[in-house]
Amino acid sequence: MPKKQTAGIAAAFSSAFFLGLAPVFGKLAITQGFTPLAVVALRTGFAAGILFLVVLLFYRQYFYIFPVGLVGCILAGAINGLGSLLYYLALERLDASLGQLLYSLYPFFVALWLVLDHQPQSRLTFFRIILATIAVLLLTSVPGRSVDASGVFMMIGAAVLYAMHLPINQRVLYEVPAPTVALYTLLSMSAVVIPAYFLFDRAWPATSIPWLPVAGLTFVTVFSRIALFLGVKKIGGMQTALLGLAELLIAIFFSSIWLGESLSPLQWLGALGLSISLILVMYEHPSAPTHSGKTGWLSWIRAPGLPKDIFGPYE
Repeated sequence: MPKKQTAGIAAAFSSAFFLGLAPVFGKLAITQGFTPLAVVALRTGFAAGILFLVVLLFYRQYFYIFPVGLVGCILAGAINGLGSLLYYLALERLDASLGQLLYSLYPFFVALWLVLDHQPQSRLTFFRIILATIAVLLLTSVPGRSVDASGVFMMIGAAVLYAMHLPINQRVLYEVPAPTVALYTLLSMSAVVIPAYFLFDRAWPATSIPWLPVAGLTFVTVFSRIALFLGVKKIGGMQTALLGLAELLIAIFFSSIWLGESLSPLQWLGALGLSISLILVMYEHPSAPTHSGKTGWLSWIRAPGLPKDIFGPYE
């Protein structure tokens, strides 16, 4: 396996680990008294602020980005910000494990967006998508329990929007380092979710409410974003999305420990199918970048020609 692909897989799995903790910390914060809009505004704002300070103090070269790339990051951040609002509103209505199961449908939508961008996927990739979709259907079967329909539709909407932002960032990442993309995407997300909190909520949590879940959510957001975009840069949005399904297993494991949630035997069968889909990534061949192409709905995101050494030793 090429070194670049190995690094991409490691980054994608790291991102999945941190993202798998996000619904658990988010559900803990909501059950302990934070509103969903407060949770998403606080975690996104703090994460963007931390990353901005780190870049400002130690890695100023990562502020550089070509104008169209910046527009791409703003667009991706706005889309993902709207998806985050839907995600945490849905999380208030659903168990953390069930919510993450529904959210795990996003690779299907990633494949759709990439095909529209004229980036065809391999047969193995489509097989893994089908296997993962069947696994998620098994995982979402909860015998004897009614499921909040509004929460389900909001979570699926969040998955659609999350899937849409990955191909946009993938185009930018052809020419820009992952920390730069993570920074501007998080700042753009903050510009969406923080005004939404002040417009539609403004309920400040009581002083007695513990902030530890929000702090944990903030740090997993920072680390997961950098790892996510590094994975997209190395192995592409589709493979990163499929590997990102490992976050589901992380969410299930920690939800059972910290939230007391459990799965039925049929759901565990789905978890097995999802694991097989993840393991099959070893047989995928990385696709060649299509950033030189002039077709597809994202073809407008192209660098005008950057100095090769602008980012120093990162590349």
